Amino acid sequence: MTALAVEPEQEALRLLGGLRCGRALSLDEHLAQHGSIDLGRRESLRAMLEASGLQGRGGGGFPVARKVAAVVTAHGRPSLVVNATEGEPLSHKDKFLLRHAPHLVLDGAIALASDIGASSVVVALADRARVEREALEVAVAERAALRIDGRIQIHAAAVPDSFVAGEETALISHLNGGAAKPTFTPPRPFERGLHGRPTLVQNAETAAHVALIARKGPDWFRELGTYGEPGSALFTLSGAVRRPGVYEAGIGIPLQELVEIAGGLAQQPQAVLVGGYFGTWFTAREAAGLTMDDASLRARGGGLGARAVAVLPHDGCGVEKTVRIAGYLAAESAGQCGPCVHGLAAIVGALDTTARGKDQRDRISRWCGQVTGRGACRHPDGAVRFVASALDVFAEDFTAHAEGRCLAR
Repeated sequence: MTALAVEPEQEALRLLGGLRCGRALSLDEHLAQHGSIDLGRRESLRAMLEASGLQGRGGGGFPVARKVAAVVTAHGRPSLVVNATEGEPLSHKDKFLLRHAPHLVLDGAIALASDIGASSVVVALADRARVEREALEVAVAERAALRIDGRIQIHAAAVPDSFVAGEETALISHLNGGAAKPTFTPPRPFERGLHGRPTLVQNAETAAHVALIARKGPDWFRELGTYGEPGSALFTLSGAVRRPGVYEAGIGIPLQELVEIAGGLAQQPQAVLVGGYFGTWFTAREAAGLTMDDASLRARGGGLGARAVAVLPHDGCGVEKTVRIAGYLAAESAGQCGPCVHGLAAIVGALDTTARGKDQRDRISRWCGQVTGRGACRHPDGAVRFVASALDVFAEDFTAHAEGRCLAR
């Protein structure tokens, strides 16, 4: 996906303000755009985060202030990990931030580390994120030269290129020398995480929002978004839009307006996938009435997830797209339990059989119900939620395929 320059009408927004096309802001440019953070001001960052209502931007939407409080009250000196792995294939927002605004991410990380008493920050990136790592290393060197972070050290860590490796328990396991596999088993990272210390894990975009809240305060942050889900967020738009890329908008923006920010539709839409590979399909008619906030999306059976939006054009095949994504999710299994290893593989096999002319949707629906809630982590639940929405939205297409036809051709 092409990294886009910020559109003129977007310049007033927050995380993407003042960006330069094709390169990262230098430290001088960053400070000219945003100013510095006075870490000695000691208006409790936790109090500001609580008042701001900031929720994590990694997909889970957990209140940041509550995570900070949990780490601070745990036993031992805390650690801080910035999760920039972004294993979701349809999401590019964290990569975009690290490529273009690494100092904003690092400002937020340093503010959080200072507040919780952490002596170092680990920024975790996927192995493949070489450009982002280079931008991060340049930014760290600039900051070290001016000693603006005090005694807090910043380290980069490479994480395997896998869908599940970015889940926080999988990430901590890898950083501790184990396998990058998620788990439900206690202790959680806030109790005992990196090197056995209570660990605050925050997404890269979340850290960037913290940097601005520390400067401008919670009231400013709440000027955008909804009461229950305040602030702006980064959305990755792909598929049948004129300018695919990463855009910033207030949470709660109508989906139609978000698409217009990306230049509008390039083709008539057939359906829209909201939330990434763990997301939900909506018909074009349904999508026309969506607003981009979790509360309204949950009422429609969806959620913001990774805030990735993919528009399927009218001549696209929803069945083929579903088989491909489901196949990817099955292949990305952590291999820890039967529902994930065998259940997802069986579901993908039945999807492929249906796509090739033999209807197995009853079996697929039954297996999806048997997999839900029985995995060793949330991976199988996300995969079957995606499949179930596809069976609903593309019902006519699946029927046509079962009869040896494809409505997209």
